[in-house]
Amino acid sequence: MKNRIVSWIKKQIKDSGAKGIVMGLSGGIDSAVIAALCKEAVSRNNLLVLFMPCNSHAQDLKDARLVARKLKVRSKLVDLSSVYNDFLKILPQAGGLARSNLKPRLRMSTLYYFANKLNYLVCGTGNKSELLVGYFTKYGDGGVDILPIADLFKRQVRKLAQELKIPENIIIKPPTAGLWQGQTDEGEMGITYNELDDILDRLCNHRKQVSSSSKVNKVKRMFKNSEHKRKGAEICRL
Repeated sequence: MKNRIVSWIKKQIKDSGAKGIVMGLSGGIDSAVIAALCKEAVSRNNLLVLFMPCNSHAQDLKDARLVARKLKVRSKLVDLSSVYNDFLKILPQAGGLARSNLKPRLRMSTLYYFANKLNYLVCGTGNKSELLVGYFTKYGDGGVDILPIADLFKRQVRKLAQELKIPENIIIKPPTAGLWQGQTDEGEMGITYNELDDILDRLCNHRKQVSSSSKVNKVKRMFKNSEHKRKGAEICRL
């Protein structure tokens, strides 16, 4: 699995004529795995990882720095907290979702700034579990050039993380997008990744479900309602 993904990344770089990869390192398992894979694909000299805290939990930055040190990759801190706060001051009042989704969209803009500057590709960290239910921000963390682990369920990412010797505290850390204090992926979705992976795997392979019908229907609704996120913008054909 690892070798296939590394070879795929190399091909994307070659086919695009890019010189390397830029990505965000959040302190979570997905970005840690991606950083390790990209380092093998393009070497440390052609990989840049960005720390982009945005009123984030301090532990996330510590964990991200830990991964960068372990992998010995180039890194840069771009603190977006003041930009985010100033942006909100000139915008009208809105709900929590609108405010929170600004964070990944600011990070996306930052990544593409460096990508344009260096002629790098922006590498996304989304996995199959998240993508199938739309658990990502459109034109935020979903706005990337390549998605190396988008065909891996979360449980497969954990297995790959162990193979890549990602620090154990990163592997067992509750997944979070860091959108607000105390936010976790599983808490926001209302389902654990183990349950989600099992339901999605059975749906994809047309096998009988073993989870409750309410949870299966919930996942089906999430898949249907997020279809627009997995497609490009609709075009009015004339």
